[in-house]
Amino acid sequence: MNIIETHNLTKRYKDFTAVSHINLHIPKGQIYGFLGPNGAGKSTTMKMFLGLTKPTAGTFTIHQMSYPKDRREILRKTGAFIESPSFYGNLTGEENLDILRRILGLPKSSVKDALTLTGLYEFRRRPASQYSLGMKQRLGLAGALLGRPPMLILDEPTNGLDPAGIHEIRTLIRSLPEKYHCTVLVSSHLLSEIQLMADTVGILNHGKLLFEGTMPHLTDYAVKMGYPADNLEDTFLAMIEEDNLKRGGIK
Repeated sequence: MNIIETHNLTKRYKDFTAVSHINLHIPKGQIYGFLGPNGAGKSTTMKMFLGLTKPTAGTFTIHQMSYPKDRREILRKTGAFIESPSFYGNLTGEENLDILRRILGLPKSSVKDALTLTGLYEFRRRPASQYSLGMKQRLGLAGALLGRPPMLILDEPTNGLDPAGIHEIRTLIRSLPEKYHCTVLVSSHLLSEIQLMADTVGILNHGKLLFEGTMPHLTDYAVKMGYPADNLEDTFLAMIEEDNLKRGGIK
């Protein structure tokens, strides 16, 4: 069963097409790695799922609910971390999360739960302005985890973290489907991390979906197409380069 499906989902800005007729199938209970170069359309797609920008054409369903009819219910069941999260610097991490908790109508215990999950509980009373970049990333992730939603959409969740922090967040994300019965859609420029984390991947370039499938399926596809198949990064770069050449050398 797929928790997210898109049908020819498209987003245009005047004469620029950011996302072009993509058909995604994100399986329930898995980690789906969403890959592509800068400007490929990953963040735009995620923003459409959250109702932050409207599709130009096509449709999508989340939890078998359709947008825009079920937008409120979709948002209630979806936690999100999009770009660098912003917080009230004069408020503590705990107070920032409590504002979000009240907006979502969640119990008070959900704040402690999210802070504990992300390793921030001991820093809960520190003003957010005094958090390191890595701690701010974790606070953003804690916000996404409030109430343990069944769907998580994470855009570059390890951005700015040192290797230890990246390992910590990867381990946390990897544990979520089994521990909390949720599905994770995650984008990252760190392809080695996606390789360690994802069950299924979707690869975008210039708004078009080049590949979707499991990691073993990607390896088989790479061998069939004559791409390097030893690691995700080499396969990805070869696939993007070939697509760019087909487009007339667009980089």
